[in-house]
Amino acid sequence: MDTSTPARFVMPRTGQLYVLSAPSGAGKTSLVKALLAARTELVVSVSHTTRTPRSHEIDGRDYHFISATQFQRLAARGSFLEHAQVFDNYYGTGREQVSARRAAGSSVLLEIDWQGARQVRQSVPDCVSIFILPPSRAVLEERLRARRTDSDAVIARRLAEAATDMSHCLEFDYAVVNDRFEQAEADLLAIIDGHGSALAAKRPEISVLLRSLVS
Repeated sequence: MDTSTPARFVMPRTGQLYVLSAPSGAGKTSLVKALLAARTELVVSVSHTTRTPRSHEIDGRDYHFISATQFQRLAARGSFLEHAQVFDNYYGTGREQVSARRAAGSSVLLEIDWQGARQVRQSVPDCVSIFILPPSRAVLEERLRARRTDSDAVIARRLAEAATDMSHCLEFDYAVVNDRFEQAEADLLAIIDGHGSALAAKRPEISVLLRSLVS
């Protein structure tokens, strides 16, 4: 008689959903790359967009490129966790894609603006939202100019948009100041690992910093 204990089926742990927002020039892209290298269980959700692919972009890797008609059809069906129109193009996060990744045990990272983050928090209340700030307006402007891709007028517009973005920082669970890259990466990893209580967005020093960033 076989008296061995039957194997027990264990459902995979549901992955966490992280929402990351930042103004242009705060260093979000570099930090996300570092996070993905440090935490292999973390995946970035690939957004849908109606804009034309750039020469280096691959459909399904960088974005899911679809027509405006397809996008509107998906939006009408409630297929997006969040979506928005940015200038002449639409962007959206696929609800099914995120749910499937989380159900399989992967933690999912969304790189979206504060408006999209607000929509996601309403749909997924247990998500963890993080806002990345620059240490000062001067540093933010310096980083934007270092790209050498924008005119003075465009930089001025980006700084104004950044002030609007940063004014919504306190809506998020956590805030990370990207002054020194290594420390900002460590702070983000602490949040992902569940040890980020000292990095709450509503801590006093963030309120002080925001006054200088958005004034």
